[in-house]
Amino acid sequence: MKVFLDSIGCRLNQSEIEHMALQFRADGHTLVGSAAEADLVVVNTCAVTTQASSDSRQKIRQAHRSGGAAIAVTGCWSTIDPTAAAALPAVQWVIPNQAKDGLVPAVLQIPADEMDLEPLTRQPLPGLHWRTRAFIKVQDGCDNFCTFCVSRLARGKGRSLATGEIVKDIRRAVEGGAKEIVLSGVHLGSWGQDFETPAHLRDLIEVILKERGYGRLRLSSLEPWDLESSFFSLWQDERMCRHLHLPLQAGSAATLRRMARKVAPESYAAILDQARTAIPNLAVTTDIIAGFPGETDAEFEETLDYVKQAAFAGGHVFTFSARHGTPAAHYPNQVAPDLRKERSAALRAVLGAASEAYRRRFTGQVMPVLWEAPSGLGPEGWKMEGFTDNYLRVRVFSHENLWNQVSQVRLETIGSDGIEGRIQ
Repeated sequence: MKVFLDSIGCRLNQSEIEHMALQFRADGHTLVGSAAEADLVVVNTCAVTTQASSDSRQKIRQAHRSGGAAIAVTGCWSTIDPTAAAALPAVQWVIPNQAKDGLVPAVLQIPADEMDLEPLTRQPLPGLHWRTRAFIKVQDGCDNFCTFCVSRLARGKGRSLATGEIVKDIRRAVEGGAKEIVLSGVHLGSWGQDFETPAHLRDLIEVILKERGYGRLRLSSLEPWDLESSFFSLWQDERMCRHLHLPLQAGSAATLRRMARKVAPESYAAILDQARTAIPNLAVTTDIIAGFPGETDAEFEETLDYVKQAAFAGGHVFTFSARHGTPAAHYPNQVAPDLRKERSAALRAVLGAASEAYRRRFTGQVMPVLWEAPSGLGPEGWKMEGFTDNYLRVRVFSHENLWNQVSQVRLETIGSDGIEGRIQ
């Protein structure tokens, strides 16, 4: 059977479909690069915003229009609204997040304990997911109560994967040729806190750094309150990517309190200073919500000024989206939609300028770049795109396809979202 795997949203979703790919291959099935080629399509959905839910539904409809494949749906949106997911055309299975690990055996109607993954190594997914980086799931669920977030409802309580299981997944990826490992979770920094003898994410990373065969270890999003200054000493190992994604959400203390975030502007700034002192040329990216309920003009200006001062290397701005089942959806003083969009645009402009300023610091330097799949072949050669360890997006033309290779690149020209370079 030919299987197409698609995903919306976070890196955790990506790591989950990579594991599903391994399971399908273990049972002798072939992965393909588009829904049009497939007998079965699996869509891992997202519900972090109204737009993400809409995109999830659109992906499912597009898969149906592409051919006659049966469709299995899982992920956050379909967990929250399984009736709507089941009503979409060609959907034969709706698997909630709580049963996602058993999706492949359920669809194939085989006992889970009969699926032997041991002989297999990780392979990049064909099509748009032909990525160099291997996304490894280490944690799921969340025990925080941020008032805007639907993830806790969709994913359940926080739970950590065992160290041995994680290391096994990493070894499969390394044996398959992965040069960069990305640790993923809903609340990554809480890894190990649910164990009988509690552990810390630092403990897991120290174990992983003892493994060999890969060049980089990258961390997905981390909540700032999970970090302390000693955590940053891990970056003495050069394989640790100099990039931290630390969601801020707001630069106003009053707004953060309504969000029930466990951080204040002052404590966030202290974490920034500690990280940047310990890790030279660190890229810090973030998430910001524009137009949270009750956000006054003064609070918004606080956030805008804070983001300007923080000098982020980039980030995402989310226009507040009321999610069913979250407290913020019912808060008074909802910000008018037009004003939310206006504030989003202002924040994006500030983050865009900060990102360009960060990239400009590296023009003229020669840095190693790990290449993703080429985006095309033209008269000038292969158009390659890849990333430095500090997450600078770099584009070059090459006479050969350099996928999954590392090149030394002179960074030359700032683009709208990356840097044009020249291979040395």
